[in-house]
Amino acid sequence: MSLPPVYLVDASIYIFRAWFSMPDEFVNLRGEPTNAVYGFAGFLCSLLEQTGAEHVAIAFDESLTTSYRNEIYPEYKANREPAPDELKRQFSWARAVAEAMGLQCFGDGRYEADDLIGTLAEIWRAKGHPICVVTADKDLAQLVRENDHWWDFSRNQKLNARQLTEKFGVSPRQMADYLALTGDPVDNIPGVPGVGPKSASALLGHFGDLDELYRRLDEVQHLGIRGAKSLQKKLTDHREAADLARRLTVIETAVESALSSPELGRLEVDTARLNRLFDELAFGGMLRQRCLRA
Repeated sequence: MSLPPVYLVDASIYIFRAWFSMPDEFVNLRGEPTNAVYGFAGFLCSLLEQTGAEHVAIAFDESLTTSYRNEIYPEYKANREPAPDELKRQFSWARAVAEAMGLQCFGDGRYEADDLIGTLAEIWRAKGHPICVVTADKDLAQLVRENDHWWDFSRNQKLNARQLTEKFGVSPRQMADYLALTGDPVDNIPGVPGVGPKSASALLGHFGDLDELYRRLDEVQHLGIRGAKSLQKKLTDHREAADLARRLTVIETAVESALSSPELGRLEVDTARLNRLFDELAFGGMLRQRCLRA
């Protein structure tokens, strides 16, 4: 008998999506915006209603601006506009709502939500559970193995390892190396200048991983890749950039704060706390009832 899947949710994606998509008219009695919390709570209800999930983790970025990756590369994510105070306030409310719904929440001052998800994925896969990473972030595809899924919930795109390979042109295990070569402008990771998605996919298809590529770098000029000779020079000249980028793109899988408390079983809904929160947030009865019975 197969064990039930474990759902690992990348909270920030869905909070930001709600912030941009839900009307500004959602405010509490003090006039503070609550639209992101409202949309996030609705997303959680939909996820639980559709899956009947028994094991769920909601991973939050405790800091939206810094992580251990900034110690390695200070410019990491420096291209992003800081979240306004009106949104930062909603992150704490979103976590409080998730906790009141009986869901296990995780955050760490030094590590990102991706790393918490990576750690929990390793723990629960070792227990025999398939993993479902609920996100729209391609970085997290690197965690998917056989029987696992990457689920962009809002677009209803649920992909296994084979389908991810078709979507991105590299296998999940190659995703960190792929991003190290191409760079990741979303996170301000430069990668190797001049290496695009097609070249990166072809290189990893031939060599398997970044280490093997650099061990056999002399072969690059003989490959049937457009601009192979210049590509070899680019890779040679920017070896340090590729190595740095990979340190940034690899997801950590041994974060102590997640290792020390990895239980993900759903708890009873804290009715009193949820009602207090919804009173404070001035949310109506329909969403309240959905959350209470989720």
